[in-house]
Amino acid sequence: MTSWLSTHAPKRFDALAMPSTISDQFIRTCLSGNLPHLLISGPAGVGKTVAWHLIARQVLGPGWKSTCHVLQARDLARQQNAMKKFEEFLRPAGLGSSDTLAGRTSLDAFDRKMWDSNDAEAPCGEETKLEDGRMAVSRLIVIEDADHLGSRRQPYLRRMMESESTTTRFIFTARAPSRIIDALRSRMLHIRIPSVTNEQISSTIRKVASLEDVNFADGLPEDLAHVSSGNLRKGLFMFELLSRQGLATERSKLYDVVAASSLQHSRQMIEMALRGRVVEWRWEKQRNRNVKILEGAMGLLDEMMGTHALDAEDIVHQIHTELVGNRLMLPPLLRGEILRELAKCDVKLRRSIHSRIQIENYLYQLAEAGRRHGLALS
Repeated sequence: MTSWLSTHAPKRFDALAMPSTISDQFIRTCLSGNLPHLLISGPAGVGKTVAWHLIARQVLGPGWKSTCHVLQARDLARQQNAMKKFEEFLRPAGLGSSDTLAGRTSLDAFDRKMWDSNDAEAPCGEETKLEDGRMAVSRLIVIEDADHLGSRRQPYLRRMMESESTTTRFIFTARAPSRIIDALRSRMLHIRIPSVTNEQISSTIRKVASLEDVNFADGLPEDLAHVSSGNLRKGLFMFELLSRQGLATERSKLYDVVAASSLQHSRQMIEMALRGRVVEWRWEKQRNRNVKILEGAMGLLDEMMGTHALDAEDIVHQIHTELVGNRLMLPPLLRGEILRELAKCDVKLRRSIHSRIQIENYLYQLAEAGRRHGLALS
């Protein structure tokens, strides 16, 4: 079953839920005839992926999927032999070959008429005008969540962008563009998408409800916009979930879903760290072998980043929500201390490519605060 996020994805730039100045910038960039390397940044759920889909369709034509190559840097960071797989993606013929993905041309660059454009509307409202029927760009390499590339892979991309991207362009998406090295950012046009307003989220939900013929409770779109906090993807996903479960006509069901889907790990992680239980171990029998399992606050951090695939920004947001939501009975002085440390951690995350280290350091700061206020066990 196809998600509404796909079936109702915008087909034109002017339909994107973002300020007209941003959508107009996308249109001007695509119609220029010679697309620059791009960095599209912004918070989660604001339309970064949809934007590069539209760019690819506009620049490469209806057959854009055949010459658009996507690498998810966030997933790559969790794999073994990540650097090797990264190099194999950029050098499909082998690491010793001089042939690179960025250096390859495509027949599309010389004969765009090989694709039938009658059944697909151009995102700009008109097809890009090409000189002599040829495309200045025939291939796109998209690096999603490029702020997770790390320090070893970014210089590799810089060299390739400089020397071998004659008819190929790179598009980077990122939440924290400051983690991308200056040598890369200086070679790209940076377009930042702001958070989606509550009015845009609620109006989009109403539009989708009309297209899907879904009845909903009065005020539900506004409630969804509020809990989404500028994340349009989250708002639409939750609305689809409620609709498919037959709960959209009961406004109170939204809060039941939010409560059921919220992770409790962040609260437990804070409590363990304040009690000095940052690193703990236990032995567990697995396949007739005794295996040492990490527990304590660090074990919960592993589960949040691994099993639940949360990144450091998501974890900081959850910690902040727990601290300001008065769910933890903490003295005001202690609460203020650990909120200040969390703010410092957030700043460091935006400047560092080693996000986990910053979260681990924050857990030790919590343990130290717990000892000063008599909460630590030792």
